[in-house]
Amino acid sequence: MSILVTGGTGFIGSHTCVELLEAGYDLVVFDNFANSKPSVIDKIVDITGKGFKFYHADMADKNSLERIFSENDIDCVIHFAGYKAVGESVEKPLMYYQNNITGTLNLLETMSEYNVKRIVFSSSATVYGIPKSVPITEDEPLSVTNPYGRTKLMIEDILRDLYVSDNSWAIILLRYFNPVGGHPSGLLCEDPNGIPNNLMPRILDTAFGKQDKINVFGNDYPTVDGTGVRDYIHVLDLAKGHVKAVERIMRVNDIQAINLGTGRGYSVLELIKTFEEVNNVKVPVEFAPRRPGDVAECYADTRKASEMLGWKAQLGVTEMCRDSYRARLMLEHGSDDK
Repeated sequence: MSILVTGGTGFIGSHTCVELLEAGYDLVVFDNFANSKPSVIDKIVDITGKGFKFYHADMADKNSLERIFSENDIDCVIHFAGYKAVGESVEKPLMYYQNNITGTLNLLETMSEYNVKRIVFSSSATVYGIPKSVPITEDEPLSVTNPYGRTKLMIEDILRDLYVSDNSWAIILLRYFNPVGGHPSGLLCEDPNGIPNNLMPRILDTAFGKQDKINVFGNDYPTVDGTGVRDYIHVLDLAKGHVKAVERIMRVNDIQAINLGTGRGYSVLELIKTFEEVNNVKVPVEFAPRRPGDVAECYADTRKASEMLGWKAQLGVTEMCRDSYRARLMLEHGSDDK
């Protein structure tokens, strides 16, 4: 069975490619390297011992998508490709709408043309906006606080409309919480181009001396230590969730939104402290004012993932911190920016 993975050399995409190859699937992958590096392709092959077909392509280019689908017998799609920085989306909303929405429409139109009607979409917990309560169930009212989140919600709406128009589609909307970690081999990790936005890359940059300290935004929330609480999930668990989602869409034609998280929250300071203890390093902290739109607590209700996918996160915050550090260590010592 052949799976097309869009954005397959990115952080979550590359780990998912590893899990899919190890599960015996044939892969076709495309990426434009907007937020990844070509060297990731070789790393996936090194980890799995298996090759796959890769296209340097952009979903904005309909001709490239036509070529990919015409040259391959694709059974389903996992759709990761898209810009994902919240702050940048606020500064450049049109760029985000053009890339994420138009690119996805190109993909779905091409899928329809080639009668490929199974898709797992990489959505986000940002579609819940400011949740009214935790843990967050999939039935929580949806709202967003930034253009990045709005593109995720708009694509969810597009996919819901698509299913209503033609219920021979099989669609799963995977709403991730906060992916961290790296492959235990140390070969794959979160290695964003440009200035990192997520917490773990900023912790790593501080631990490796690329910045003097990490700014923690807000220490006056009604939480265990005043800092924001989030549901951090190991990227390996997240990748395995995609394999389970593929298994389901090959059996069942419907549309489902499913949370992928651990079901518990850790504060920013708890994550930093665990990182320091596990890796025997210091990460200096400086508190800064709260960021607009940030919430005190955000973590998932994961019962639906357990019931529908037979999936549950297995790795804890210790493994997340250990694997993140190990992968960055290897990246720094054997660094390649190709």
